[in-house]
Amino acid sequence: MTCGDARLQGTLMPPLPFSRRLIAASVCLSPLSLFAQDAVPALENIVVTANRQSQALADTLGDITVVDRQALQRAGADSVTTILSRQPGVQITDNGGRQTPTGVMLRGANANHTLLLIDGVRINSSVQGGANWMAMDPASIERIEILRGAASSLYGSDAIGGVINIITRKGDSSRPLSAWADLGAGTHGTVRSATGFSGAAGGWDYALTASMADSDGYSATSPDAAYGNHHGDDDGYRQHAFSGSLGYRWAAGQHLALTFYNSYINGEYDAGAWMPAARALSRQQAYSLTSTNDINAVWQSVLRVGLSKESYDDRVWDTQFSTLLRSYSWQNNFKLGDGQTLALYLERTEERPSHSADMQVTRRNTNAAGAIWNGRFGRHNLQASLRNDRISAYGNEITGALGYDFDVSQHLTVGLAASTGFHAPTFSDLYYPGSENPDLDPERSRNLEAHVRYERDGLELGATVYQNKIRDLLSWDNATYRMENIDRATIRGVTLTAGYDWGHTSLKASADFMRPRNDTTGERLLRRARHQFTLAAEHHFDALRVGAEYQFTGTRDDIAVDPVSFQSVRTQLGSFGLLNLTAEYPLSSKAAVQIRWNNVFDKDYALAHGYQTPGSNVFLNLSLRM
Repeated sequence: MTCGDARLQGTLMPPLPFSRRLIAASVCLSPLSLFAQDAVPALENIVVTANRQSQALADTLGDITVVDRQALQRAGADSVTTILSRQPGVQITDNGGRQTPTGVMLRGANANHTLLLIDGVRINSSVQGGANWMAMDPASIERIEILRGAASSLYGSDAIGGVINIITRKGDSSRPLSAWADLGAGTHGTVRSATGFSGAAGGWDYALTASMADSDGYSATSPDAAYGNHHGDDDGYRQHAFSGSLGYRWAAGQHLALTFYNSYINGEYDAGAWMPAARALSRQQAYSLTSTNDINAVWQSVLRVGLSKESYDDRVWDTQFSTLLRSYSWQNNFKLGDGQTLALYLERTEERPSHSADMQVTRRNTNAAGAIWNGRFGRHNLQASLRNDRISAYGNEITGALGYDFDVSQHLTVGLAASTGFHAPTFSDLYYPGSENPDLDPERSRNLEAHVRYERDGLELGATVYQNKIRDLLSWDNATYRMENIDRATIRGVTLTAGYDWGHTSLKASADFMRPRNDTTGERLLRRARHQFTLAAEHHFDALRVGAEYQFTGTRDDIAVDPVSFQSVRTQLGSFGLLNLTAEYPLSSKAAVQIRWNNVFDKDYALAHGYQTPGSNVFLNLSLRM
């Protein structure tokens, strides 16, 4: 059996024994010794999400966080959503494992109010609204940029809660050929391996990453699962991902780049004792071709063509749906002098969903035009953005944002920001057979926030206060048996962050206090905790690095199904605190061993009613950098 067979035959062959899977993964990584090179220092932390242009993180306006490659590397076998849940202002839902549908909520907004991009290409589903998170593999990711707050004036629909931009691993023009590999194993019979290389020569830059994972998993549901869906068997998964980039720079300021991402997961779930082999297949693809050209000293043109496709195939209920998104954008960046920049862009998105339920409408086009202005005048820093989206089903949606930061001193900054957002109804909301409602309006939001940040001598302190008011919120109406614009919501919150780095020790902490309220019913929005705290510490004992993380999440409300009447009833999910431990030890200049122990005290908790979480679990990884 070849390395490719081990990854691709998941639907045709029974699970390999644990030892055989470990050997197969090792064989996949064996060619890496051919690419030995010296290590290259990390590059400056540059982000692109805050204003659609590359800029240093320290110069950005807005509430933005970067999850870097180091944090992803130390996450072990954790999913992308689990990694994100450790960041301030982020909460997740989980339906029984990384192979099942999951959601990411920013500042208490709905999961489908989070816009997900891969290398700047939109990938949210036009059918179900959220993102195909279970198909994401951290091994292919260089960094994750999180922009909190309504950002439709930058990216259009779905960005009511914010934007998450996944940046895949790429080549760099200043880096020689280098290779890397990871091979790990852990609890639940989990085996993961990944390998890749990148470099540049003769004007070309390139990168290629391949990864695979296999896990026996754990039972996705608890005995109180709705409609008797619980089944006590383990629900595992098989996953593989393939990503890369190829670029060519024929002159200074002239670059053409192709990026591609393709990830697939074949996962099991519980559908009751009568269906022990329930499983679903999910795939996420994203491709882009970008031409970046400096026309002159003050004008840069960025022309991009993007294509993304997500698909879901449920083998129990014989349900299949997919979304094909084609996007075209032309952005022109101008340096206006005196610390000012202006970006003007045109954008077109073509949505082409399909569903086994045979929806009658399967086309929607959006044409957009926008402008982003940045200006720094001494201690004053401003950003303004305006965008108009013309959607074929609705007409025009105009959104805007204005942010202002003032440097009180070299170390202290205060700021204010206001922004608007919207979320266009999905094709299921509008056209699903039997519950059609083509008259739905988009959800719309208004976000206000204020922040203060202090940085000096390794100490970082921050506080953000925000309010997001959402109107025409989409909710299921039991009277009409379809989605209606019947609710309003107000989400108010405070996020506090702190960090201190001295010598060989670093500390980070955050606290979120939130009031996510449905103004129509007066009840708390489902699956949101009002309180969430994180604390992380790390210390270096010469070559040995050890770390500890603690995360506390308060109670949340959810919906359960009464086993007698089969009516939906409101229930409460208990609070929980998780302690994780990590360690890393270098075996040589090119090899290191990493270990992560999650949920040390085996806390029993749930992120959605009736669904289980993995319990205490350990993952050991061998990392090679050559």
